[in-house]
Amino acid sequence: MLKQYCHLKKGISVVAGMCLLGHAAFVHAHGGGAMLGYDRSFTGVAVVTCTSDGVGAAADYYLTAQIRDNSPAVPGLITNLHIFKGNQAVSISDTVPGDANYSPFVELHGGTGAYFVIVSKTDVGERAFDLEWHCMDGTDTHTGTELGVTQFGVPEGRNF
Repeated sequence: MLKQYCHLKKGISVVAGMCLLGHAAFVHAHGGGAMLGYDRSFTGVAVVTCTSDGVGAAADYYLTAQIRDNSPAVPGLITNLHIFKGNQAVSISDTVPGDANYSPFVELHGGTGAYFVIVSKTDVGERAFDLEWHCMDGTDTHTGTELGVTQFGVPEGRNF
């Protein structure tokens, strides 16, 4: 019975996370938020696709993002944002949770195409977070942005 409850709870978390991030993509094309679940390995993964607006070289396009941890501070519990594309990666953390301020922006200059955006945390405990992201061209102008959530939860078979 308990195992069935855990699977139901996980399923609800996945659906809620997808709805929150997916809905946010339609309402405000550059922001959204959700709740990372209790498990240490609870992770959110999304793909942000940056498309050309016809200005400048496709290689000059980039993704910029920042994260805000909206939960009260807990010693040793930090929320992290990672972006990777190809063989490049950057990351940033909101080191002062619950203060209403975002982390600084981090940029990954990987051209047009799909960027993986990962949200994780350093320990057990739920964390409410918001993300802000922008696809930019070489002139620092917003360009086409699409979001798809690929994982929101603990990977199958990996409960730590």
